[in-house]
Amino acid sequence: MHLTRWSLVSQAAASAAFLLCHGVASAGTLEVLVLDRDGKPAPDSVVIVLPTGKGQPRTPLPLTALVNQEKQQFSPAVTVVGVGAKVRFSNSDPWNHHVRLSTPGIQVGGSEGQSALLEGKQEGKPASAAVFSMDKPGAVGAALLGCFIHSRMSGAIYVADSPWTVKTNSEGVAVLEDVPEGVASIKVWHAAQLVEKAALQVNVPATPAKATFQLDVAPRRRS
Repeated sequence: MHLTRWSLVSQAAASAAFLLCHGVASAGTLEVLVLDRDGKPAPDSVVIVLPTGKGQPRTPLPLTALVNQEKQQFSPAVTVVGVGAKVRFSNSDPWNHHVRLSTPGIQVGGSEGQSALLEGKQEGKPASAAVFSMDKPGAVGAALLGCFIHSRMSGAIYVADSPWTVKTNSEGVAVLEDVPEGVASIKVWHAAQLVEKAALQVNVPATPAKATFQLDVAPRRRS
């Protein structure tokens, strides 16, 4: 069937009218730059966007994740998952490590703490591993990672309470796609930011937009 330019325009207008009548908001891309107290980019910050409009991002939050212990570090340092995710920890170092999970502000060893001993990897054998379920969303579900043997090891798991949750890259930037057009709140979580900052209110247009959020702390950069 041959379509004229006028018919294509008419179809586009009809589609827009259908979306409007059925309460489906158009969506845009939001780029959030997170700075530390000194104005420097803050990598591994977790950006949470809470839009007032309805919608869902095309890419859902992961419900499985792998965190490796290698060279006395958790890799990746920060992992973002959805509620109910299974996070698998493995030890690729030749010496023993612990996986210690604790909620910020709660003493390790209390009812909220979880831990497992992972034996060092032996040549020719698979790495020892442990799996934890992450069920509590938001800041109360955030888990700080540590090792009882090596105190310098640190990391975090953030269980997202919004499908628009992304961690910042090495430049302190998080890109969130398919954010419903209209008013939205931006929150930022960082393991070093012990007191939650007030959310930033923004208006998300259908075209790409940018916002900047500044922390009250200057987190130590990972070596």
